[in-house]
Amino acid sequence: MLIDNAKIIVYGGKGGKGCSSLFKDIFNRKGIPDGGSGGDGGDVVIEGSANLHTLLDFKFRPHHKAGNGKHGGSNNKIGRRGEDLIVKVPLGTLIKDLATKNVLRDVTFDGQRVLVSKGGRGGRGNASKKEAMEGEDGEIRELILELKLMADAGLIGLPNAGKSTIITRISKAHSKIAAYPFTTKDPILGVVCLAPEASFVAADMPGLIEGAHSGKGLGDRFLKHIERTLVLVHVVDMAPQDGSDPYANYVKIEEELRLYDRDVYDKPRVIVASKMDTPGAEDNLRSFESRADGKVFSVSALAGTGLKELVAGIYEVINDVRKKDQENNGEGRHESADGPGEQDRPVGPEEPF
Repeated sequence: MLIDNAKIIVYGGKGGKGCSSLFKDIFNRKGIPDGGSGGDGGDVVIEGSANLHTLLDFKFRPHHKAGNGKHGGSNNKIGRRGEDLIVKVPLGTLIKDLATKNVLRDVTFDGQRVLVSKGGRGGRGNASKKEAMEGEDGEIRELILELKLMADAGLIGLPNAGKSTIITRISKAHSKIAAYPFTTKDPILGVVCLAPEASFVAADMPGLIEGAHSGKGLGDRFLKHIERTLVLVHVVDMAPQDGSDPYANYVKIEEELRLYDRDVYDKPRVIVASKMDTPGAEDNLRSFESRADGKVFSVSALAGTGLKELVAGIYEVINDVRKKDQENNGEGRHESADGPGEQDRPVGPEEPF
């Protein structure tokens, strides 16, 4: 099951208590303050991981706390800093502050780190203060994690358009396939390999219906996953069982994309005429091609025809988009949100927000 939304609470570690101690010897009966300061509390850091693909763990473990700082000791001994807590999330995770609803960061690459909760400062010992001080509490923050899958190509279309069968044949993904609506209930990722150094990630998106942009059929939840895809692969059944017009079905989904988000609608498109082994598909294809914008790849996933040409066509479009992205920004298509200020202290490679 794909869990793409989770609420978590993060706790920075509490700072260690400063020590109150007096050093006495035969030369100083009153004693010399020698209490050391407590260590700072650990920070909570979120890290992107390419090995994770769901937020399921956070549904059962919402609380995440860094280590507390150790107390100071006599003879000016400073307490050890609390251990940082590294919380790993899938790539494509948005980190939102629950209180403000602001996006703190967009985790888009493996190893990316974001400081989300700072530990409290350790209390001063009486060696530097007249009286020893308690350590400060760590920062407590409620966060929303929202996952948007990162795929190069997203297969879209009406339920039973043939998307699941196609991705099963062109990749190692295993979609559930059956002749009833909403077979695919969660997006499914698969790696498509053309050659040892030529591959792309495809996602089988759950079927969309009219009104998906407004949430009908959980469409808005599914549509958000195609926001990150480079290319949309629109799969159209050339012989629908309900006798509907394939071109009308195609226009229906395109309109849902336009109403949902203009940037999504403007993504490069690969059009696929599926189920060409079905009676009547050839006649419908001729009519469809005369009205569709752009080249149409005709395939039969069941018979295995047209799949090599389709994969090569998708890969070519993906490469074109990648080259344009590199020319435009030189660093890929995703950028992290800017931090709000300079008051945050960076810890190692993390990005303070």
